[in-house]
Amino acid sequence: MKILVVNGSPHLHGCTDRALRELEKTLADNGVETERVEIGNKDVRGCIGCNFCREHGRCVFNDIVNETAPKFADADGLVVGSPVYYAGCNGQVLSFLDRLFYSTSGNFDKTMKVGAAVVSSRRAGSTSAFDEINKYFTISAMPIASSTYWNEVHGFTAQDVEADLEGLQTMRNLGRNIAFMVKAFKAANEEIPQQERSSFTSFHTEG
Repeated sequence: MKILVVNGSPHLHGCTDRALRELEKTLADNGVETERVEIGNKDVRGCIGCNFCREHGRCVFNDIVNETAPKFADADGLVVGSPVYYAGCNGQVLSFLDRLFYSTSGNFDKTMKVGAAVVSSRRAGSTSAFDEINKYFTISAMPIASSTYWNEVHGFTAQDVEADLEGLQTMRNLGRNIAFMVKAFKAANEEIPQQERSSFTSFHTEG
């Protein structure tokens, strides 16, 4: 069992990283492997809607998105961590997720892969950033892992996060819940639910 962990912060040892490390340790303690991908310090283009991926099975921009796609395919779940900028996610996170989810939509089924968002903020704006990430999961039939509070930590530095005892507690509870969900899905020994995709409503009017 493996969870892919994406850190969207450009600060490799900042607040988001501290939250994710607490989560990763808890997952390891519960027998779930993790793999980290750092994207916050990468040059990530936004999607241009060219549909190159529909024909070639990969994004036209050959960068960290294409490197991550096979890791996502092999993982049992995806955790996305982001700092909060102007009450939203880091721009790299949104560009990365747009392209990762769209370019792989025809490559592998994401159904029942566990999804979780983790956000860090100094003070406010975290819940809207949290919602932004969760939307990628809900459109892909990915069950969302929750905790005992919104999956967030607070602080201006990683040292500040150390003092956010409730935030770190939230990360540990999130880790346990992710591990439980992944193990439960594995133990169910059932085929994943079939997803109907033949209908595509478009109210297009000629003329």
